[in-house]
Amino acid sequence: MSASAANPNVERVEAAGEAPAMVGESPVWRAAEQALYWVDIPAQKIVRLAVEAGHRSEWRLPEKVACIAFDRHGTVLAGCETGLFAVTLSETATADGQSLQVEARRLAAPSFACDDMRFNDGRCDRQGRFWSGTMVQDMSLANPAGALYRFDERGVLSAPVIDALITQNGLAWSPDGATMYLSDSHPLRRQIWAFDYDVDAGEPRNRRVFADLNHYVGRPDGAAVDADGCYWICANDAGRLLRFTPQGKLDREIVVPAVKPAMCAFGGRDLDTLFVTSIRPAAGASEHDGHLFAVRPGVTGLLEPEYAGVL
Repeated sequence: MSASAANPNVERVEAAGEAPAMVGESPVWRAAEQALYWVDIPAQKIVRLAVEAGHRSEWRLPEKVACIAFDRHGTVLAGCETGLFAVTLSETATADGQSLQVEARRLAAPSFACDDMRFNDGRCDRQGRFWSGTMVQDMSLANPAGALYRFDERGVLSAPVIDALITQNGLAWSPDGATMYLSDSHPLRRQIWAFDYDVDAGEPRNRRVFADLNHYVGRPDGAAVDADGCYWICANDAGRLLRFTPQGKLDREIVVPAVKPAMCAFGGRDLDTLFVTSIRPAAGASEHDGHLFAVRPGVTGLLEPEYAGVL
């Protein structure tokens, strides 16, 4: 299918709430609950939407949270400002409605290269190792102090595996796990790379440019891979979803009502819905910016891997 294919219907998910997120990121479909989770980074929130019931819950963490994954018990592994945390979310019914509790325990922290850094994009590889990168929060500095880390099933945080990143993003793996994708979404970079991935050792090798978004539109933010092995990237600042084939050819382009789509994830009972979080710009925001969207692109996704260790 060509990149100029007809645009499928992109709907705003009204059950996600009327108030927009400031920075909606890291959507994760949890099939065991038939629920979508995502974060609002500056609001320090993890949000959950039971999609079919339309029930929304949110938990506030002690610090900014940028990315999440789950272990098999439903504990959240979260990349935050000061490190990686094990987060337990609970919700109980009360006479007044619902009582929400959150417990957060720091698991590991890197030696940040400078002040004012945090984790950013993150997810598990097919073997259940959690990967996440760091960034300097003030993007105007264009400081390449960010690095990509691996948190393995033993609970050991690696040294930087890839360094000199400005705004790490775009982590994803091919269906067989043998290719790893990574992007740098800073305006001065706008690169997506592919790596050969050693699934046994958890090591990316043979880094090469997969797609240079300087030749397309937007900045490469969060990503997802579908069952065909194609790579979907949110084109931030361009209001687009772009799908690249495993050979790096752009073959789909979908318009999103928000100018800053941030990350996408497949979900729904048949994994045929692509959920898209977005960022609300500081100026000139539309009524849709910062909201959650859903589209059925005609392909299915893959189950999100769980963290293989014990939190």
